Amino acid sequence: MNRLSPVPAPPLWLLVLVTLSGTLAMHMFVPALGEAARDLATSPAAIQSTITLYIVGLALGQLVYGPVSDHIGRRPTLLFGLGLFALAGLVCMLAQSVGLLVAARFMQALGGCAGLLLARAIVRDTASPQDTMRRLATMQLITMVGPGLAPLIGGLVVTALGWRWIFAIFVLLGVAGFVATWRMLPETRAPRQSGAASRSVMADYGILLRSPAFLGCVIGGGCATASFYAFVAAAPFLLGERFGQPVTMVGACLALLIVGVSIGNFASARLAARGRLTRIMLAGNTLSTACAAALMLQLAHGPASVTSVMATMFLYCVGAGICSPAVITKAMSIQPSVAGSASGIYGSGQMAIGAISTAAVGLGHDHGVMAAAVLLAASIVAQLSFRIVRRTAPDVGLGAA
Repeated sequence: MNRLSPVPAPPLWLLVLVTLSGTLAMHMFVPALGEAARDLATSPAAIQSTITLYIVGLALGQLVYGPVSDHIGRRPTLLFGLGLFALAGLVCMLAQSVGLLVAARFMQALGGCAGLLLARAIVRDTASPQDTMRRLATMQLITMVGPGLAPLIGGLVVTALGWRWIFAIFVLLGVAGFVATWRMLPETRAPRQSGAASRSVMADYGILLRSPAFLGCVIGGGCATASFYAFVAAAPFLLGERFGQPVTMVGACLALLIVGVSIGNFASARLAARGRLTRIMLAGNTLSTACAAALMLQLAHGPASVTSVMATMFLYCVGAGICSPAVITKAMSIQPSVAGSASGIYGSGQMAIGAISTAAVGLGHDHGVMAAAVLLAASIVAQLSFRIVRRTAPDVGLGAA
């Protein structure tokens, strides 16, 4: 898009605020699942659907917000999302039934998803290539820190004030983001003026969905990384009921796993200069597969302890962290001309697989064993998918796609 004059870049803190709203809302509520289930007199499987439907909302939103913002502009799309996020948070806070809570969580995800995608688009609209890399790198770091601290903060809020106060925090975040966006964010991308935009998006999606290599990245990447949410959903019941840990300890344990993912991301960046993408993908997922098998043996046959379970999951997350950057890079490199659409489909696929994984945990009586089974099955599927990628889109150079 051509502009007569450049649009000034919005403050980085504003983009961080709207990005964090959606991610915090997913992770901060996890330690409260047990207390919310008791307060609403519902089953663990029913309350876990508040996580599952939230992930589904994120998956659907990633397919919608990008094309919509290209058509009508970033600012109105983001304002709509933040308003929906705040309103849905208020409904969650006041909900007296699990059905209403689940529905409101789905709407909250649809609202929170706007910030996740549009903050990155706004950076691209307003910054030079060098500044774009710097600002996106800072935002990505904070996005990783947020989910790491969110369970710990959520556990402290639940212990001190009760689970409903978590949603009061989300309402405040949504309102603050809405007001700041209204006052400080100009439109950064002009709306498209023809109906060709939607046809172009569908054509791009068709190109990607006909590629076995791209589908292998989407399915394999989702199974290798997003299946982790199965353990997140099971953690309050596994650690709290089976091992007798308090809510604050559940939050701390989940925060530790985010550290594992971060270590894996760092290792992946170092490995990229030495190895090919598919090799890194397979190596990281091999570590995760071995850890998933070890977790299954511990929980199904014993002996198992909090220490052994968390050590195994920490290494699993290191493997997922190694795998993740390589997979998304490979997915966006298979058809470079439609890299934006590839990113949207990949992100949506991750959330969809995460939703399936969390839903599967509720099918069994032993949530820990079910989570381990989901992780193991997903890791095996990822291995097979990555081998399809290696066969259909082999690397052509050092670290190339």
